[in-house]
Amino acid sequence: MSAGGLVPVLALAESAGLRELTDERLSVPTDKGANAGLKVASLVAGMVAGADSIDDMGLLRHGGMGRVFTRAYAPSTLGSFLRAFTFGHVRQLDAVASRFLIGLADRAGTAETGPGSDGGYMLLDVDDTIIEVHGHAKQGAGFGYSGVRGLNALLATVTTAGRAPVIVAQRLRKGACGSPRGAKRLVADAVKTTRRVLGEDRPVLVRADSAFYTRGAVHGALKGGAAVSVTVRMNTAVKKAISAIGDDGWTPIEYTDAIFDEETKTWISRAEVTEIDFTAFASAKKADRVPGRLVVRRIPDFNADRNKAAGQDTLFDVWRFHAFFTTSDKAVLDTVAADKTHRHHAIIEQVHADLKNSALAHLPSGRFNANAAWLVLAVMAFNLTRAATALSGTDLATATTATIRHKLITVPARVATSARRITVHLPRDWPWETAWAAMFDRVSDPPAVPVA
Repeated sequence: MSAGGLVPVLALAESAGLRELTDERLSVPTDKGANAGLKVASLVAGMVAGADSIDDMGLLRHGGMGRVFTRAYAPSTLGSFLRAFTFGHVRQLDAVASRFLIGLADRAGTAETGPGSDGGYMLLDVDDTIIEVHGHAKQGAGFGYSGVRGLNALLATVTTAGRAPVIVAQRLRKGACGSPRGAKRLVADAVKTTRRVLGEDRPVLVRADSAFYTRGAVHGALKGGAAVSVTVRMNTAVKKAISAIGDDGWTPIEYTDAIFDEETKTWISRAEVTEIDFTAFASAKKADRVPGRLVVRRIPDFNADRNKAAGQDTLFDVWRFHAFFTTSDKAVLDTVAADKTHRHHAIIEQVHADLKNSALAHLPSGRFNANAAWLVLAVMAFNLTRAATALSGTDLATATTATIRHKLITVPARVATSARRITVHLPRDWPWETAWAAMFDRVSDPPAVPVA
């Protein structure tokens, strides 16, 4: 591992206020919490460099790395630091993470964009994932909806045009908890942070699957001034609304196996969408009811098509219906655009996979709060990596963490000392030299470590 790629990344973290924010807001007691800013910076730096466990943090003190980063803590010290966390300290670290993201956005333009990603909206996606764990010492581990023993991580990401998603809120929960548990608070925090990053006047659309079609999550978004686009469960009220839709008014959309007719400028597709006025939570008290639109997509039933192919024609078409509830402005997102925008919600799954392929490959401690802090630190490392690539140009703007680490972080280099000054000698003419140099020039002004 070379120190070359980490130099500008950690300089960016320093300029965004990581250490100062941590020292100001994190108050872990006893000697375990001393110099919290340096310890958090060491943990984030290790994750950026590829560490996915406490023992891996030793790479910051290995070989030439120890010459450049002289105040990196030993893995045992960092482990003791994390094990001293309580739930309150995790929430303090959450506050550091949100403010650190705002600092990164100001410094690197992480969330900079012109018009919104879809129809002017900034897209805020909410979803949870199970992080598999092993052994019986993990506090809070359990079997959740996936049938996998682990802990449940709830994340909220924001996406803007031409940029990879960044994470604006996170929460670790017990493995056996339901998906919507704590979603109201997390959605409210996510909307608040998103508005602080993007500006109060930027419209935000919260997208989620049917697990988050609850009064808490929806009202948490609406209270922050965001619109919602949430998949609904096929309950009695939704089925009744769909049955009231006539056969006319359905619009073919671009979907699997669709063909675009150049003459009519329309899609020839068996997938169609329409919408109807709908009030969410109509059976609740009046203050909890939410008026909006129910957008319905129908596709031919697979079993009916298979029977028809076998020569068993049906008397009428059989459809499968998928519906979601939205409060988005119809003048901004019409029926077709709203459906297309909602289907892109799956982008958050790529963030889940990215984290599990990097810092969240393991949850390293037996203590729940230590693992909750590890999740927050992993999110800070994820956002820091995205901010660094935003400074390197557009070629890596949507790359995964593994790709970014391979091209910009693990840069082979030789560390030399002359006149009590450290110089990092980088290779000549390696493929991503231009992107790395652009990142270094924009971060180091003047550079903290000379590079040759």
